[in-house]
Amino acid sequence: MANRADDIIDRRRLRRKLTFWRLFGLLALIVAVGAFASWAMRDRMGTGIAHIAKVRIEGTITEDDELLKRLDRIRQDEQVKGVIVWINSPGGTTAGGEALYEAIRKLAAEKPVVAQVGTLAASAGYMIASAADQIVARQSSIVGSIGVLVQYPDVTGLMENVGVKLEGVKSSPLKAEPSPFSPTTEEERAMIRALVMDSYEWFIGLVGERRGMSRTEVLQVADGSIFTGRQALERRLVDALGGEEKAIEWLAGKGVNAELAVVEWKSTERQGLFSPLSLAGTLGALLGLDKLGADLAARTGADRMFLDGLLSVWQPAPGLGD
Repeated sequence: MANRADDIIDRRRLRRKLTFWRLFGLLALIVAVGAFASWAMRDRMGTGIAHIAKVRIEGTITEDDELLKRLDRIRQDEQVKGVIVWINSPGGTTAGGEALYEAIRKLAAEKPVVAQVGTLAASAGYMIASAADQIVARQSSIVGSIGVLVQYPDVTGLMENVGVKLEGVKSSPLKAEPSPFSPTTEEERAMIRALVMDSYEWFIGLVGERRGMSRTEVLQVADGSIFTGRQALERRLVDALGGEEKAIEWLAGKGVNAELAVVEWKSTERQGLFSPLSLAGTLGALLGLDKLGADLAARTGADRMFLDGLLSVWQPAPGLGD
């Protein structure tokens, strides 16, 4: 009986030990996951230490709420001592460019901001760059294409060929015009031209103000032309030639410690680490399908297919706008 009682006591002690180690293991796992999540998100939410924030603006520009909120978080983060806005964009919607321009100007009112041009900063992409207090571009970067344009297709010939006729009743002649389903009248062209020229005047006024150029000087470079970084420097569209080190050099001149780490603030809009969408995205990335899809969209113009409003974008897909 004594041996049996001892066995029971030993089993209870063993269960208590197992319970302790299980709880300890679970706690260690939670801490490890938390540490990994903190490490994975360190360049998205800041580091908790003084640093230079870097934000990438790439591809076709539209009104991006997440990016606007990210810029505002950078503005409010006391650990951000300076900002590099890295740009590689052919432009996009004029309204999208305007929203980002205003967000960057608000940020620049509180922290030194420098724009670093990668391959391309054209049209609305240049509009965004001009919001910074310094623009750095590579010698071979493409800069410019200052202008606004609206394009729309005319499919009336195709409709005639297939025997389709569009009927409609509208309240006034200019309602829903211009339309791809009817030839454009001079009155309609005049309406669209007034729309385009009003935005163009706003655009060149913005460039003149930010670059310290007269209207005459701006008009000389605002005919839609594009320039290399070297040519843009001659025309005062950029301030210096170089890369990130040149951008940091300018920040240092504004009192920012050049030894601070440059931390990229990325989008926080992502699925949970182990969610089906996240796992599918990871698998696609491992197989290279994410790059394939992006490349296919760019080649076919699908990445700009649903842009609305006035466009400020260099080399648009046919029928979309510039």
